[in-house]
Amino acid sequence: MATGPEDLERLYRHRFDEASRVSKQRLWKVLVESFFQNFVTPTAVVLDLGCGFGEFLNHLRCARRIGVDLNPESAKHLAAGIEFHAGDVCTLPMIPEATVDLVFSSNLMEHLPSKEAAERMLREARRVLKPGGQLLLMGPNLRFLPGEYWDFWDHRLPITDRSLSEILGSLDFKVVEQHARFLPYTTRSALPQAGWLVRLYLHLPWAWALFGRQFLLRSLKP
Repeated sequence: MATGPEDLERLYRHRFDEASRVSKQRLWKVLVESFFQNFVTPTAVVLDLGCGFGEFLNHLRCARRIGVDLNPESAKHLAAGIEFHAGDVCTLPMIPEATVDLVFSSNLMEHLPSKEAAERMLREARRVLKPGGQLLLMGPNLRFLPGEYWDFWDHRLPITDRSLSEILGSLDFKVVEQHARFLPYTTRSALPQAGWLVRLYLHLPWAWALFGRQFLLRSLKP
């Protein structure tokens, strides 16, 4: 399977039309402001691996925002002030050691070619994090999506919250939060689209157990 920048650009142009991109940005604005912002201080340096079209970074408030993505098209969709690097998330030579407060990644690892690549990414995340820095990982949980997981052409790596927790522990991360079920599988799933309903969902963990198909893990670097 080809995975170069041109291939990603072509695939995502087919998958996401302009209306779906606008809708996704609107949804993530609520997710960031009502949930993820709680983990980020105003002075923080935040790195988003697989930043996509800026769904997370565009709405985040912090001192420095850095995005890395293989798809060069990402740069056109990022808000002013976001530092963008087009390239492989598994090697981050542009980011010095121990300079980042929080590394975030959503719906990325399932696209990586192998577990070895995923481990390289996690090792790089650990390298760039400051001591006590946070790693926030979100993605589809194969435990609850045995068939649907493979409905996207570029899904390659099977991951569950349990397997991810195991490798994080082996890399000396401390997992402090592990939600096997967090958000629904895709933005076209059962998650309500109205802002107030999304906010309500985020404050009702019992609803996560009903609709959630994506894991959320928060880990700390010692």
